[in-house]
Order: sequence, then structure tokens, then C-alpha cells
Amino acid sequence: MGRRLCFEALSGIPEVRPGDALSPLIVAALAENDSALGHDSIVVVAQKIVSKSEGRFAWLDEVIPSDKARELARITGKDARLVELTLSESTRVLRAVPGVLIVRHRLGYVMANAGIDMSNVPGEAGRERALLLPLDPEASAAGLREALREATGQAVGVIVSDSFGRPWRNGVVNVALGSAGIPALIDRRGDTDRHGRTLQITQTAFADAVAAGAAVVMGEGDEGMPVVIASGFMPAAPETDCRALVRPIDTDLFQ
Repeated sequence: MGRRLCFEALSGIPEVRPGDALSPLIVAALAENDSALGHDSIVVVAQKIVSKSEGRFAWLDEVIPSDKARELARITGKDARLVELTLSESTRVLRAVPGVLIVRHRLGYVMANAGIDMSNVPGEAGRERALLLPLDPEASAAGLREALREATGQAVGVIVSDSFGRPWRNGVVNVALGSAGIPALIDRRGDTDRHGRTLQITQTAFADAVAAGAAVVMGEGDEGMPVVIASGFMPAAPETDCRALVRPIDTDLFQ
């Protein structure tokens, strides 16, 4: 039988504020879009609204840059306060050149600026604030999954996604920071191909693939559609969360 995976971006999600529960907002948007969750649904939510709901803001005028932050700001040309926030969320600086600051995030991701962002982040008159990644994206995904199950009766999958750059290709794609209820990484090693050969290294980053597809309809600018429902296909594989997607440091060939 053939396979089909559909992506639907939900309109009607309002500006999310600290303390807002995401499940009621998603349920209301489902009704507004005449949509519903099914047994094979995966709810992909942008990291940004998860962080906003969890209050992961930092006011720039309250950040005091360290000497290290000032030096990295001089090298990269970035705001020293944003560099200080980046350092506070990171375990190691991997690359600092004009316009670029690559770090190893405290959760293991290798990414630019520790995922700290100021786009689509409302501030106040004369004040700017930045948005940090969730403290624990896995817990965020699991909590949202349970809330949606209670609200809809459907035990859906959930992915918390964010956009990542790639070292050998231009442009960003969305990847999964956290997930619940899905096989984030599908290990095919030991299976056979169509000619009977045993697969030796094949592991499929299912959560990343779904997150990337969702980004196409979610958008990266002013679209205002941070929730996507993916439906139609759920692999028959053991559930794993996104920690399985983070390559261990001892196998990192480029550190």
C-alpha cells in the first residue's frame, strides 16, 4: 500500500504570553480551521510559542556582559548582551568569526547563538527582550501531549521544532528539539533492503523529517501559523524521544 503524509498549518493562534496554556489555543484553532486530531496525528509546535508560554524571556537592559562576552562580541560583531545570554545557555564555544557564533547548547545541540532569537518577540517602549529555548523541550512536548489527550481524547504525537542552519548547505530547515509519542529516531540496522542485503548504518531521523515538512507550511516570517498538524502516516517503530537524535560528543568528527 502507498503512504501519504499531509501537513496543515493552523491559522488563528494568538500571540502567546507567559503562562498561556497551549492546548486550549490549539483546540480552539482546530475548531476555527474545521479540523480535528486523529490517531495518526502529529502536532508540530514552533519552539517560539513553547518558550513564550514558559516565560523564557530575557530583557537585554538587565544583561551585564562578561569580559568573555565582550571579546566574542568584538570578534563576531554581535551585541555583547546577546553573546552573554548565548554563553549562559552553552557549554562550549565552537566557532566565533565575523557574523557567526556557533556553540554547543546545554542540551547538546550544536547551533548558532544557542537558539536565542529576537524576531517575532514583542518588547516594550524603549526595551528589547530575547527569547531562549525551553528549559526541557522533551518535558514540554510530553506535557502538551497529555493536555491534548485530555482535551481531545486522542493520544497524538507532539514535536517541538526550531530552525537550524546546516554547515554544508545554505538555508535553514526545521528540526525537532523535543518530542513525545513518536519514534524520533528509527533504527533500521539489521533490516534488509530489497535485495536481501543487511542494513548496516541506516537510522532515520523521523522527528526531524516531520519538523522539516511542517516548516514548509508553517513559514519563517510573519505568517503567524506556529502550529502544524501532520497526519496520515505513523511508523510502526519503538517510541524514542529527541535525545536519541543528538550525536554523542565522542562520535563528533568535527569538534
